[in-house]
Amino acid sequence: MVMTLKDVAERAGVSRSAVSRTFTEGASVSDKTRAKVEKAAAELGYSPNALASSLTTGRTKLIGLVSNNFHNPIFLEVFDLFTKGLQARGLRPLLVNLTDEVDSENSLRMLRAYSVDGVIVASSTLPAHFAEGFKDAGVPVVHSFGRHSASPKVNVLGIDNIAAGRMAAQTLIDRGYKRVAYLGGPKSATSTQDRFAGFEKVIAASDLEMTVSYASNYTFDAGRTEMQRLLQNRPAEAYFCGDDVLSIGALSAIQSAGLSVPRDIGIIGLNDMEMAGWANINLTTIRNPVAQIIAASIALIAASLKGDSRDPEARLFDCMIIERGTLRPLPS
Repeated sequence: MVMTLKDVAERAGVSRSAVSRTFTEGASVSDKTRAKVEKAAAELGYSPNALASSLTTGRTKLIGLVSNNFHNPIFLEVFDLFTKGLQARGLRPLLVNLTDEVDSENSLRMLRAYSVDGVIVASSTLPAHFAEGFKDAGVPVVHSFGRHSASPKVNVLGIDNIAAGRMAAQTLIDRGYKRVAYLGGPKSATSTQDRFAGFEKVIAASDLEMTVSYASNYTFDAGRTEMQRLLQNRPAEAYFCGDDVLSIGALSAIQSAGLSVPRDIGIIGLNDMEMAGWANINLTTIRNPVAQIIAASIALIAASLKGDSRDPEARLFDCMIIERGTLRPLPS
């Protein structure tokens, strides 16, 4: 039998409004009454109805968690961390798949239908104006993994993709490669553009030969298809693939062609998703501190729901090289 607020009130010997206040965040109730209500609720196995509570408080505690690349396995890790982190704060994630959606107005209309209290945009490929559209409509928003800006209009947290590109280039130079290449994701993605900008700047200052190509998406199949095309001509000695999943697709194509990594071709990725460390992949990559970015994003959206009115910030998190087995070793 489902226990109701009335049942708890009768067991505790208090009014129904006292029970309601006990389970309403910020409502006034004495310690004595709270103890009686919580004891009665525990004995009856009562849990407050979240939807009913939202009608009283005007707050749903729903946070729209928006992303647009569900084909990339790293987002399984991202969603896992976000949902657990939000739930630990008493917030309720509403996962929204906006693949191929770039109009924040359409997204806003949909999320407003669910009466979300805030939005987290978890994407490294969506432009800044996408997240800004929510702020303009008065919805608290954080852009996780977004493009860095010196004067952001919303809170943006992520890595310095330009610096990551420089790091990848220097890593290939240090290992003595002479013909290198950048294999990026979609050319229109801001992360693709910034990672290439950093990579190109370092390579241009060296005497290395560089080629550039782009996969159609940040997916295994796109990485494999693009590498198969590249192998039909004279491939580079080493590739900086702008994402781990592209790297793993490229690795598959190289191995299918009867070539060896890193003996014939070297690969370095970016993100350090769990799969990158599997023994059969063993990908040398640049670690994106995903867990730290997510924890900070959740803290910011939670603060905004409590009325924090600080100016938006762009927070950068440090990357690091993770040495595994897809590049030749450093010269001794």
